[in-house]
Amino acid sequence: MSSIPISQEGLKRLKDELERLKSERPGVIQAIKEAREEGDLKENAGYDAARERQGMLEARINYIESRLPQFNVIDLKTLGGETVIFGATVEIEDVESGESKTYTLLGPDESEPNKGSISVLSPVGRALLGKEVGDEVVVEVPRGRVEYEILSVKFNGSACL
Repeated sequence: MSSIPISQEGLKRLKDELERLKSERPGVIQAIKEAREEGDLKENAGYDAARERQGMLEARINYIESRLPQFNVIDLKTLGGETVIFGATVEIEDVESGESKTYTLLGPDESEPNKGSISVLSPVGRALLGKEVGDEVVVEVPRGRVEYEILSVKFNGSACL
């Protein structure tokens, strides 16, 4: 079993989601029961929808529960330094286009690229780990190879930007 890094905030969000999902179970079971009572299950859209919802709900619950023992919870407030590690907020610049981006490196279960956090296991995250300001990294992305220069490395003590 390998260890999966996660911030304290990320773990709390996942545990809250798990609790919410478990609280939805009775409602889904009730919806299935009511749809069954309508008769013919072959052409019962309400039954099909409720069963599909139950399947998705149970799959997500099982996924979260299976990951919990693997998490290595990291307190972001204790991190610092000049090297890119889990929890670092890194400003990078595309060497070719000059476009800069800022990302916080987090675990795969809490990263949200649209909100400025990426997984340490993503191609960009893996390339940045262990690097410092001024280093350049080359990343293979769908559009080809992109070269980034690290402009800054900060530690905010939080999973939020």
